[in-house]
Amino acid sequence: QVQLVESGGGLVQPGGSLRLSCAASRNIFSINAMGWYRQAPGKQRELVARIRSGGSTNYADSVKDRFTISRDNAKNTVYLQMNSLKPEDTAVYLCNAWSWGTDYWGQGTQVTVSS
Repeated sequence: QVQLVESGGGLVQPGGSLRLSCAASRNIFSINAMGWYRQAPGKQRELVARIRSGGSTNYADSVKDRFTISRDNAKNTVYLQMNSLKPEDTAVYLCNAWSWGTDYWGQGTQVTVSS
């Protein structure tokens, strides 16, 4: 079992930056993969970025070169640095942990990009 708590969302203007944090309730070193998904109103949930236990990452094409996922095993926290934000990035961002065949989800944090 692992509980996930996201923070760092908010309202930002186009071109701005935000950093999301996902704090896990236990050591994340042994978790196979952690990632960020997002869901906008009326749209399906989509993978934004994932980082595996070995450190490899993958990103949605729409966020490559703008977003960076990282993990701090000592703090049991995963981050999503989001730069050059666009209105189409507006969504609820959810943290995910995949561990030995089980998915765990946080409650989500709202990101709104608007002038």
